[in-house]
Amino acid sequence: MDQEIKIMVADESHLGYVDTILDTIEKAAKVRGTGIAKRSPEYVKQKMLEGKAIIALAGDQFAGFCYIESWGNKQYVANSGLIVPEQFRGHGLARKIKKFSFELSRKKFPDAKLFGLTSGAAVMKINTELGYVPVTFADLTDDDSFWKGCEGCVNFDVLTRTKRRYCICTAMLYDPAVHGKDEEKARLGQNSDAKAEKKESKSFWAKLKDLFS
Repeated sequence: MDQEIKIMVADESHLGYVDTILDTIEKAAKVRGTGIAKRSPEYVKQKMLEGKAIIALAGDQFAGFCYIESWGNKQYVANSGLIVPEQFRGHGLARKIKKFSFELSRKKFPDAKLFGLTSGAAVMKINTELGYVPVTFADLTDDDSFWKGCEGCVNFDVLTRTKRRYCICTAMLYDPAVHGKDEEKARLGQNSDAKAEKKESKSFWAKLKDLFS
């Protein structure tokens, strides 16, 4: 992939890519043989106009996409519709787009829990790297508007039969409150290790001084 790819927040100038984006998402879902929540062109356009969509371009050629949704009075946020056309895969572009959308979500909704439903191993791996953990569906938003979006999925009957307890997708969640605590523990742990090493170093030189005094 020699051509430079730029990742940016989509705006009005990118509305012409909407049909291509939706077509690429639908084709990818058919190839995987799994379901996907369908979105209308109007919905995706609105996300672009709100500054809640991310697009990747290789020159003028569409190279990737993702958008942000908020649910439950902005207590929950999802990065949805992540897609990279086949010719641009295998170079880490999906990871870059996902990270870009993750950082944009954290900036726009710093206190919200970020979550996602995915059946793709690659997305699960990227989510894990960002700090997401697998959870039960009960840990996700109970906003009916979110679950209504699953109606276009071929596996929607599984979701309804289980009364939203589980489906084909894996639920993953990033809780900023929990993640912040984990980072603090890690920082404190590193400080403790550093203090222990410093203390051990002082002890060594003290013993060496006594040996030759």
